[in-house]
Amino acid sequence: MAFDGTVTRAMVRELADNLERGRINKIYQPSPSDLIFQIRCGGKNHKLLISANPTYPRIYLTNGSFTNPTEPPMFCMLLRKHCESALIEGIRQEGMERVITMDIIKRDELGDDQTKQLIIEIMGRHSNVILVDKKSNTIIDGIQHVTPAISSYRVVLPGRPYLPPPPQNKVNPLIGDEETFIKLLHLNEGKIEKQLVASFTGLSPQIGKEIVHRAGLSTREALWEAFSSVITPVKEHQYEPAIYYGGNKPAFSVVPLNHLQGYTKETYATVSDCLEAFYQEKAEQDVVKQKMHNFIRFLNNERNKNATKIEKLQQTKEEALEGEKYRLYGELLTANLYQIQRGQTEVEVYNYYEEEPTLLTISLNPSSTPSENAQAYFKKYNKAKKSLEFVDQQMALAQQEVDYLDTILQQLEGAGLKDLEEIQEELIEEGYLKNRNKKGQRKTTAPRKPTLEQYTSSENIHIIVGKNNKQNDYLTHKIADDENTWLHTKDIPGSHVIIRSNTFGDATLYEAAQLASYYSKGKNSSQVPVDYTLVRHVKKVRGAKPGFVTYDHQKTLYITPDASILRKLNETKKLI
Repeated sequence: MAFDGTVTRAMVRELADNLERGRINKIYQPSPSDLIFQIRCGGKNHKLLISANPTYPRIYLTNGSFTNPTEPPMFCMLLRKHCESALIEGIRQEGMERVITMDIIKRDELGDDQTKQLIIEIMGRHSNVILVDKKSNTIIDGIQHVTPAISSYRVVLPGRPYLPPPPQNKVNPLIGDEETFIKLLHLNEGKIEKQLVASFTGLSPQIGKEIVHRAGLSTREALWEAFSSVITPVKEHQYEPAIYYGGNKPAFSVVPLNHLQGYTKETYATVSDCLEAFYQEKAEQDVVKQKMHNFIRFLNNERNKNATKIEKLQQTKEEALEGEKYRLYGELLTANLYQIQRGQTEVEVYNYYEEEPTLLTISLNPSSTPSENAQAYFKKYNKAKKSLEFVDQQMALAQQEVDYLDTILQQLEGAGLKDLEEIQEELIEEGYLKNRNKKGQRKTTAPRKPTLEQYTSSENIHIIVGKNNKQNDYLTHKIADDENTWLHTKDIPGSHVIIRSNTFGDATLYEAAQLASYYSKGKNSSQVPVDYTLVRHVKKVRGAKPGFVTYDHQKTLYITPDASILRKLNETKKLI
């Protein structure tokens, strides 16, 4: 269901009842497209979410918590300058359009009242939040800039006059009469719901379908009665906010949707409660998707750098391996100094290190003595030998980086918002990402404990899973007992899994191995090797990356992830 004109009207009425004559205390911008206003009105504190997200544009009163950046964005700073400590004089909807205007009054340095307008345009990918000086109708700034290259109709840039979105030349359903309604509909052309949407402002396809459903027999008179039964409550501000679950996607509405037969209906006391319930998970998924995209791109770049480094080091190693040839040349020249004259450019000697000696041609520096030529080859040999040791060390370090980054990339699969925050903290601690805290700023709060996922086996035994390195370290080295059983995929990046009991049956072991194989890079493979051993045989490697351990006394199971078993386990999942 779209955030249409009927929802906008209901939302504006709710905001006006709760926020008009309220004072704006704080403004935050937790993401590039989202704003949070803290408002004091009628002795109560309210939190208003305004989002110009191109996928989920919305506005409602929220109880949610949001993570704010250390340094507020420029648009947030501008809103604080013009709107903090200001009074909200009025909130209104333009017709039945998805445009909301908030009139905000604040005194300037001279003590004069200055009125600004915060215009919220909820229009899909064209959504915007624009601050306008009411007196001059000049744009102060917008959360999204629209340049002449993007739109020839209107430009949203500081200093430009504000123009409303282009008119759609539709009829406002709140003031339309029966004669106008009948003239606009053409029964012979079919698709009445589409005609309704195309003819009247603020009607979504769901509302169009609801009108047609209520009309039954699609006569003009029946359609008008159905239209009136939907619009009259909206006109009188009588709303029934609800979410309808069923079909492919849930739908929300402030008008009863009787045509959604077979759907489960969940009603809410306020429009804000309804919208928060509908959007909260979707908005979080959108944030997760964006963060994950950024992480994957960054980690793949880092991984590719190290993979390229390994390739170049391998070439250097192959060249260094030729050092044995230089040692052979030095020894053969030393053994044949008596037959070499200064000034020669090469010499042929027998290679007595072969079972059947053969002639070997060795290049010489004509300006050097025979002994100096031999010593030059020994120097090349020693240099290659040292180079080989260095190359092996660097290749090992680069391979450790690749293995670590592969582990992080695997952990991003299926990660939630909290998981991503923990991964981000780890990458900051390991020096991959910069700490965005201000210099000299100290953390006053203790490090938070990672959130773990706990499952219950068919034998009623708890199984705990760590989905990232912080969780893995905390689970294995802080939570688990020495006699608990630890599982991990063999030579494959994956999660630490703990069976939280010293006694259990084969069913629990198999189900824990199912979780270990699923939360690994081998989740889409068959016969995934899963090692298991007691926790006391698992040791953290000093100086190694987070989550890396060594273990022994292990046994191995070969597991093919089973969707039915995982589904049953997932029904028991809870966070601890």
